[in-house]
Amino acid sequence: MIIESTAFKNEGEIPSKYTCDSVGTTPPLVLKNVPENAKSLALIVDDPDASRGTWDHWVLWNIPPEVLQVAEGSTPIGAVVGLNSWPANAYGAPCPPSDSHRYYFRLYALDALLNLSSNSNSDDLRSAMEGHVLAEAELMGTYQRK
Repeated sequence: MIIESTAFKNEGEIPSKYTCDSVGTTPPLVLKNVPENAKSLALIVDDPDASRGTWDHWVLWNIPPEVLQVAEGSTPIGAVVGLNSWPANAYGAPCPPSDSHRYYFRLYALDALLNLSSNSNSDDLRSAMEGHVLAEAELMGTYQRK
């Protein structure tokens, strides 16, 4: 399974358009080679370089496995948006206070739909995914405020 973006390369710099220094919209994502037996997808976008520990920017689950792309500024239809670290049920744009931070877009193919409340966070999602992950993919982008 593969997750890519048409806006930045893996390990490349995330354009400021997708950060707090601009409109802060979600970047476009392309999903490839999802297992045929997947019942749903989950996506966690986080920053492990945050000073207070890993900071969640976007937490999604029950994305239909037929989704091949996520358009810029959108959330996949049918997906449940959980709580990020602000906490809000939304995409939180990268906004590192200093230095360059890494932002991981981790995609999971699952063999089930998850019965989680939208008040769930990434820890809840990871617990619910245990034993259901068929495949994983990762895209990492960096950002440092100018």
